[in-house]
Amino acid sequence: MTPHAQKDLVLVVDDSPGSLGMINDTLDEAGLTVLVALEGAQALNITQSITPDIILMDAIMPGMDGFDTCRHLKSNANLEHTPIIFMTGLSDTESIIKGFNAGGIDYVQKPVNSSELIARIKAHLNNARLTQSARMALDASGQFLITTDQTGEFKWATPQAYQLLHQADLSESWLKEKLSEALEGFFSSRFNKDKNIQIHQSSKTIELAYIGQDTKNNHLFRIIDLELTQEQPILQAAFQLTVREAEVLTWLAKGKSNADIALILSVSPNTINAHLAQIFKKLNVENRTSAAIVAINKIRKATL
Repeated sequence: MTPHAQKDLVLVVDDSPGSLGMINDTLDEAGLTVLVALEGAQALNITQSITPDIILMDAIMPGMDGFDTCRHLKSNANLEHTPIIFMTGLSDTESIIKGFNAGGIDYVQKPVNSSELIARIKAHLNNARLTQSARMALDASGQFLITTDQTGEFKWATPQAYQLLHQADLSESWLKEKLSEALEGFFSSRFNKDKNIQIHQSSKTIELAYIGQDTKNNHLFRIIDLELTQEQPILQAAFQLTVREAEVLTWLAKGKSNADIALILSVSPNTINAHLAQIFKKLNVENRTSAAIVAINKIRKATL
């Protein structure tokens, strides 16, 4: 490890001085940075301002026990993908299941074996990084994607999906509170998962196309804007536009800035400027406002 390499940050939540001393020495020797919380409430307070890379959690503590602490930590969006490993002398099946249900990802017995603990920490840190990298790749792909857990509860969405959902008056609070209801039929055993799910909100309808499951058994859906699928061909045919030019003009007509359109289509703002230059020529206009007005009028007439 180079002197300037960033160390992984481990939050250890344990009320036992003996365990803390041994664990701190073990983690320090492995090149990890250690933060200590002596109780659940202190762990919650620490994570309000600091996001650890991984958390080691004692199950049995006075006041708020490790299971409740874990549940509270997992309700923090910043910690949703932070691995939590339980450390405890409890070995009964009920306690182990309780730890996993609370949001823990692994379970190690006390007294902790140092080599085993480091091996587990490294494995879970690596898996967490792979998961984060996959999400970043999807975010950068410009696709309209959302994921849910196995009951339909909302997990996350790409930035492009959030924009499209916002246009449909589907806020993040709606996603967290109502999406599972909208997907209730999908999770029934008789539902044909090749069939798209329609969601009606205000005057707008979107469809969710099922893609599949990720490595954590979360369900991945692609959002389809039915208006866009109708409007783009109208503009393309009316003004002899390319497919990409029609996409740019459609988003322009919806009031999006060049930067927004670049983000949605996963291209650079300079590329959007180049497309707009061609669009202006084909529409015989000189600026964005005029192009948007022409596009809106054409769509309105074609859909009356």
